[in-house]
Amino acid sequence: MLPTQSGSLRLFRFRGIDVFVHWSWFLYPLYRIQTWQEDYASPIWKAYECLALFGIVLLHEFGHSLACRQTGGRADRIVLWPLGGVAFVDPPPRAGATLWSIAAGPLVNVVLVPVLFGLSTFAADHWFETAPETVQFLRNINQINLGLLIFNLLPIYPLDGGQILRSLLWFWLGRARSLMVAASLGFVGVAGLAALAVWAESYWLGLIAYFAATQCWRSLQHARGLARVENAPLRPGIACPVCHAAPPTGNFWGCSRCRQAFDTFATQGVCPQCQTRYESTRCTACGQMQPLPLWYPAAPDLPPPLPPV
Repeated sequence: MLPTQSGSLRLFRFRGIDVFVHWSWFLYPLYRIQTWQEDYASPIWKAYECLALFGIVLLHEFGHSLACRQTGGRADRIVLWPLGGVAFVDPPPRAGATLWSIAAGPLVNVVLVPVLFGLSTFAADHWFETAPETVQFLRNINQINLGLLIFNLLPIYPLDGGQILRSLLWFWLGRARSLMVAASLGFVGVAGLAALAVWAESYWLGLIAYFAATQCWRSLQHARGLARVENAPLRPGIACPVCHAAPPTGNFWGCSRCRQAFDTFATQGVCPQCQTRYESTRCTACGQMQPLPLWYPAAPDLPPPLPPV
C-alpha cells in the first residue's frame, strides 16, 4: 500500500508540487541513530546521514515529477516514507512518455555519482587528518547514493528498473501485455528479495519485498483490465477530440461517488446508480479529460448533449 496524505506532514510546495513526509519516515532516522556504528565519534553524524538521504530521495522524486510534467502529464505530489519516496505521477499513456517519467529519477542519481565521488575524494586528500568524520560522512553519502541507484535499477516491478523494463516492452507488446509481463517477472524478483531478507535477517528487505508483492499483484489486475479495454469493440461515430481514438464499448468508466462502473457514452455521462452527471469523460487511449459533446463530431444524428449542471 502506498503512503497517502493522511498521516503526512506537508513540508513545502515547489513548482506546483507539494512535498509531504509521512509520519512513519521518522522511524527510520530514530532506528539509524539508535543502531549507529562507531565509524563516527557521535551519533549526530547518523542524523546528518538521514538528512542527506532525505535530500537524495527528494531530488530523485523531483526527477520523476518534472519529467512527467515535460511529457504533458500530471505530477503534483511527493510523499516520503521509510521505504523511500513516492512521486504521484500520471504521464500520458504512451510508452515514450512513461519511459522518460520513470528514467528521469535514476538519472538524478547518475548525475550525483561523479559529484559525490569528487567531493569525497577531495575531502580524503585535504581533510583526512583535520576532519576525519567529514571525510567518512561524504564517503557514506556517496555509497548511499550509489546503493540507491543500483537497487532502484533492479528489474523488479515496481522499482524503477522494473518500470523501465515495462516501458521498453510497451513499444513491442503494447500497454496491457507489457505491464502483465513486467508484473509477472516482478514476482520472481520479490521471491529473491524475500529469500535475501530471510538470509540477512533484515526486516527492512522483508518490508520492501511485501510492498513489491502487493504492487505487482495490483499491477497484474490493472493489466487484465487494460487488456479488456483493448479487446473491447469500439463505439462507432464517436472519437476523442484530442487523439481521435474511438472509445471502447463497455463499463470502463467509474463513478467517483458510488464506485459504480458504467459506459459513459451509453448513459450520456450519467451514473446509472446514483445519477451523478459528468460533463467530461476520460479517453482510455490518451488519458485526456474532454467535454462529452466534443466526442460527437462525426455523429450529428446522435441525441444532443445534456445541459450543464
